Amino acid sequence: MDREKIERINELAKIKRERPLTAEEDAERKALYKEYLDAFRANTEAILANTEATLSDTQATLANTEATLANTE
Repeated sequence: MDREKIERINELAKIKRERPLTAEEDAERKALYKEYLDAFRANTEAILANTEATLSDTQATLANTEATLANTE
């Protein structure tokens, strides 16, 4: 999503706090917000699709957590 659309979402949010939106403004806000959420979800899915966790990573994290907890007791 380009910067202009995000700025427009923010502009409409500011207007909404000051006064009720017109039907056209509200429809525009909803459409832009849906586009923003769709882009956010697609980006998150792409990140997760390229993320890999291995058992050794999990074991190392668990060992560090256990050591930290043991030191605080």
